[in-house]
Amino acid sequence: MARKIGSRYTAHQILGRGSAGTVWLGEGPEGPVAIKLLREDLASDEELVGRFVQERTALLGLEHPNVVSVRDLVVDGNDLALVMDLVRGTDLRTRLDRDRRLAPEAAVAIVADVADGLAAAHAAGVVHRDVKPENVLLDMQGPLGPGGSHRALLTDFGVAKLIDTPRRTRATKIIGTPDYLAPEIVEGLPPRAAVDIYALATVLYELLAGFTPFGGGHPGAVLRRHVTETVAPLPGIPDELWQLIVQCLAKAPASRLRASELGARLRELLPMLAGMPPLDVDEPDAEEDEAEEAALPAEPAPHSVSPVRRGAVPLVPGAKPADSNRDTHTSMRVPAPDELAGGARGTARVPRAAGAPRPGSARNRAATRRRRVVVSVAAVVLVAAAGVGTWAAVSGDDAGATPQDTKNSAPVSP
Repeated sequence: MARKIGSRYTAHQILGRGSAGTVWLGEGPEGPVAIKLLREDLASDEELVGRFVQERTALLGLEHPNVVSVRDLVVDGNDLALVMDLVRGTDLRTRLDRDRRLAPEAAVAIVADVADGLAAAHAAGVVHRDVKPENVLLDMQGPLGPGGSHRALLTDFGVAKLIDTPRRTRATKIIGTPDYLAPEIVEGLPPRAAVDIYALATVLYELLAGFTPFGGGHPGAVLRRHVTETVAPLPGIPDELWQLIVQCLAKAPASRLRASELGARLRELLPMLAGMPPLDVDEPDAEEDEAEEAALPAEPAPHSVSPVRRGAVPLVPGAKPADSNRDTHTSMRVPAPDELAGGARGTARVPRAAGAPRPGSARNRAATRRRRVVVSVAAVVLVAAAGVGTWAAVSGDDAGATPQDTKNSAPVSP
């Protein structure tokens, strides 16, 4: 059923629902648009509406081929909406759900596009704060890029900042998507441009591996890993690409590349990635995730978050029009320093070549026990063989063997 959004726009069809609101396919004076209608409780918040109006100039002035442009911001009664360009394609989460992981060339080309969009935003003083596959759209109507990739555009600029008002979150709360949160946000520091680089590097890791480097299990465990653990190597990718990922996942914000640098470096790597197939790695097991969750202190469930469900909040036609089955934003307290320090294992959930057991897992421990048994049996056999050889040599001498009989016999040591 159609509904009016302000005096200039009509919303015709729901494309998706997310934690911040509902995305509609709409119509405006210049043709089709995407309209993100924020939740009514957000629209009734006077402080948020004020911030919404203050952000208008920055958001409307953000124009770049890899950014979904905001055409208008509507404040009308209970309606608070962002009117955006309509991208005809799908979102990156839907692509991941279908393919699980991408070939390195396509993954790097997509992330380079997003980095270019972020560079323009950061130059304009805008920090996205919620970079994730759900907020990356793929333009299916444009020409194909490296590795058959579609042009990528980053959307939902300003939404995280609008929701994250001081009154809503204070200094003890975190707003964001746990898998992609930079450690300085977890520690309660103000988000700056470097948080987008950390999140984008996490997205690149996920495109290559099929899972995020610090995700899995309870959101509190995920937040702790961001602060305390180092990223585990991905087998099968060139070292130059891996070092780039590691640098952008650095715990210290100042150690990360800027968006413009990241985009340029990624494009330099594209020729060496041409023709490389998707990685063949297994996702880490859930055993240690479960053990880590059990060690966490009891805490009320985070607001609007489900750590085990996946889903997209599409902004484009062709994506699933049903409700999102993964509300990816969470609002939860900042972990205390002792909680952050308590679960460090040194290295995050370790990916491995397909079929290989994860270090520390039950499979790995069983394999280790089997190897120890085999080694022990082999040692016994060697000792026994040594004893027989020594006995045979001594018996031969006792039996009157000639020097010609024994000169080519090497002594056998146990």
